[in-house]
Amino acid sequence: MTDEHTAPDGGLTDEAQDVLDEIDDKDVEFLRLQFTDILGTVKNVSVPADQAEKAFTEGIYFDGSSIEGFVRIQESDMRLKPDPSTFAVLPWRDGHSARLICDVIDTSTGEPFEGDPRYVLKDALARAEEMGYTVNAAPEPEFFLFEEDEDGRATTKTNDAGGYFDLAPKDLASDVRRDIIYGLESMGFEMEASHHEVAQGQHEINFEYADALTTADNVGTFRTVVRAIAAQHDLHATFMPKPIPRINGSGMHTHISLFEDGENAFHDEDDEFDLSGTAHSFLAGILEHAEALAAVTNPTVNSYKRLVPGYEAPVYVAWSDRNRSALIRKPAARVPAASRIEARFPDPSCNPYLAFAVLIHAGLDGIEQGLECPDPVRENIYEFDEEKREEYGIDTLPSNLGEAIDALEADEVVQDALGSHVTEKFIEAKTAEYDEFRVDVSQWELDQYLETF
Repeated sequence: MTDEHTAPDGGLTDEAQDVLDEIDDKDVEFLRLQFTDILGTVKNVSVPADQAEKAFTEGIYFDGSSIEGFVRIQESDMRLKPDPSTFAVLPWRDGHSARLICDVIDTSTGEPFEGDPRYVLKDALARAEEMGYTVNAAPEPEFFLFEEDEDGRATTKTNDAGGYFDLAPKDLASDVRRDIIYGLESMGFEMEASHHEVAQGQHEINFEYADALTTADNVGTFRTVVRAIAAQHDLHATFMPKPIPRINGSGMHTHISLFEDGENAFHDEDDEFDLSGTAHSFLAGILEHAEALAAVTNPTVNSYKRLVPGYEAPVYVAWSDRNRSALIRKPAARVPAASRIEARFPDPSCNPYLAFAVLIHAGLDGIEQGLECPDPVRENIYEFDEEKREEYGIDTLPSNLGEAIDALEADEVVQDALGSHVTEKFIEAKTAEYDEFRVDVSQWELDQYLETF
């Protein structure tokens, strides 16, 4: 059995051997072999460090029928293939544990498993490569920090009263963010900035852009590190999009650019917005498929509590180079390499592999079709009435998960991006989630109607 991490003679590649050497040098005792299910939940198998060579040469087998959206019970054997480039020592385990992110292999064929979200993203990047592009991405996953109760369970009581860019004493979580940054840096992240966000208890920590696969890996790692280090401070970190009503929710604004022959294919200094024709078409593709994309980029019932006007969350299918009420923004760029678009609608509950994959496919579809980008909307769309939105030709995102699922079922491009297996399992899981929500009775309904009627 050979693969890209095994030498032709059955030994290890240099990269895999370097990992074994690092395991010895750093006295790592256990390895966490990580992957995600289709919902984006990080799964892992822990093995003693002395099994690392076997993991690279033979893989580690597991029961795929127990993982959300993978396979049926009669097709359960799956194999994990570690990617040596993802090796990192876990900062909260005293240096004795490390992780490797894995690809999932279908043991019946020996080929990548089509239900593996990482494979879905790799497939999107392969399509981009066939068109001559590499893809860079940089997300901004926001999160809340809440106090725990006496039993160690999460509450929705924020640990500070800070606001946007506030400092101590209002921002009481600066030490937590500092420790998170130290932990991420120890795992190889290049950090850019951190700050308190708009809502009480809400925070943002930014790391530098990278190729889209590395970035998707980093999002999963980021969420894990944030939760683990917050717990060390007796706090609960959540990436739930809207944990508290009537205040801002958490987004995951995602910056994307394409490079061609080492140059930024999105930059054109002769354009009013410094965006090339390629960028305009890519942007148009995302707008064209936005309603279906939302099922993947905003995949929970709670996601649509964030996507309402008035809380800085975009709901209108438009773009702008200035205001933040549009779905996509063109950020200012200091140098040509920084020209990019910012998709503002994704939230941090999404599976980053699937979210990046569908955004890339939608944008590439725009390039292939030569779609023309509409004019930017520089006014505050939140202040538009329905008549003015119709005049500008501005549609809205789905208002709930059910509508988003319907849009996904009608969009072949987004379905092709996910592949038939993930599309079927994803729609099945999300339909069940929405149906369960629809038959539930909320506390709001009881407060509103129980004594009134």
